[in-house]
Amino acid sequence: MLRNLSYMKARWFWIGISLIITIAGLISMGVRGLNYGLDFQSGTRIDIVFDHQIEASDIRTALADLGRGDAKVQVVGSDKKEVIIVTKSLSTEDRRAMQAGLGAKLGKFDVMGMDDVGPEFSKELVNATLMAVLLASVGMLIYMTIRFEYRFATAGIIALLHDALILTGIFSLIGKEINIPFVAALLTMLGYSINDTIVVYDRIRENLKNRKKNETLDGLVDRSIGEVIWRSIGTSLTALLAIAAVYVFGGSTTKDFSLALLVGITSGTYSSIFIASPIWLMWRKADERRRLQAKAAAKSKVAAKPAKSGAK
Repeated sequence: MLRNLSYMKARWFWIGISLIITIAGLISMGVRGLNYGLDFQSGTRIDIVFDHQIEASDIRTALADLGRGDAKVQVVGSDKKEVIIVTKSLSTEDRRAMQAGLGAKLGKFDVMGMDDVGPEFSKELVNATLMAVLLASVGMLIYMTIRFEYRFATAGIIALLHDALILTGIFSLIGKEINIPFVAALLTMLGYSINDTIVVYDRIRENLKNRKKNETLDGLVDRSIGEVIWRSIGTSLTALLAIAAVYVFGGSTTKDFSLALLVGITSGTYSSIFIASPIWLMWRKADERRRLQAKAAAKSKVAAKPAKSGAK
């Protein structure tokens, strides 16, 4: 059934859906801003080791009672004794008060390390993140231009920008943190999305070489998508099921990462079919119309020359 649908006939419907979500996300980012995590803010990191096993939920409850409910907690090591706590910048007195409170609520522990992350480091981290996304996009643009053509490459990068805006906008709308796991999920999503787009583009390119007589470009793109649609859905669904399991059954430290992947991979699969392909199609058709108009104009000039000579 999916093989024979007219995907390009409804291209403005698909593009309209993306525009609505993207604009809503941009408005949210403009009004509410992004909820930057402590990875992108100044803060204090404390590494402690208990003399007994401890659960992250117990530490979070104790921190909430101490007025530090916004702190990030991660239990590391197979023995579940080492804990990393990241919170907003603390003064020496605040640190001592928090350590004393945790000791009273959870038992004895030793402080193994303590670091303050200043605003300059956070700024460098933001810049490094933006540079990573930019370099990844430029690399993909160059690769796709060499492998395909500039229209395919540009449409693919526009689809990637669409995915990044969708993911960031949705995280802004629901108030989720923008942190290092989010950046990792974003870069993973970009790679996954461009791979899916290349699969569709490969089929379009092959079908262009063996284009059926009187087949329209719309029909060719529809046929190309129909030939790979089940492959794209199957690959994405397999990944989404695994990520959904991590989201449902994983710890709290993996939830935001897995949520970003769920949104990103879904958006990437959608954009490969309903954004990248229509953009390439409309661009290619516009170029063909211009070529036909230029050819017709040239023929008109040639036909008009004898008539002018006869008149003389």
